[in-house]
Amino acid sequence: MSSRSGIFAGDDPFAIVQDWMKEAQDSELNDPNAIALATNDNSGMPNVRIVLLKGVEKDAFVFYTNYGSQKALEIEATGTAAFVMHWKSLRRQIRVRGHVSREDGAQADAYFASRSLQSRIGAWASKQSQPLKSKSSLLANVAKETAKHGTAPTRPPFWGGFRLIPTEIEFWADGAFRLHDRFAWRRSSADENWEILRLNP
Repeated sequence: MSSRSGIFAGDDPFAIVQDWMKEAQDSELNDPNAIALATNDNSGMPNVRIVLLKGVEKDAFVFYTNYGSQKALEIEATGTAAFVMHWKSLRRQIRVRGHVSREDGAQADAYFASRSLQSRIGAWASKQSQPLKSKSSLLANVAKETAKHGTAPTRPPFWGGFRLIPTEIEFWADGAFRLHDRFAWRRSSADENWEILRLNP
């Protein structure tokens, strides 16, 4: 393994992710925590969409969604997902693959409570990924859920988090003449130590 220094230095890949995200907060205009989340449907066809990464834990990444959404159904079916974070301003990206489980306890409750009232009502009103007759029908459902839940809606039972425990994390930084720097942290399971490889650009 080639020695790592500068932005790649450290023995904890999650700490490196957090450092890069902190830098991105100062340089990215919008949503420095945006990830392109990839899943597969039951035919093996891939799907990808942008979601917001809401937590970097000591061994996992956490995001939230409607459990009836397309991404959630595909995650539940396979137990796996992948994502990439890309910061054009920093000319860096991070790729992650791993196994996914639900986060639908107190942590999900706390995050839901921290969202704006409009977002909480919206979570109740939207049947995410399902066909929608019209925007006016959605707004009518928002009004209905607002009247029902008032100013303190609790987390819906169909809405919560997912925790991705990675088996691979790759850090990529732009290099002159397309000689990019890439370091991949790989392991077969969360119980194993990381193998760190420098990759060709």
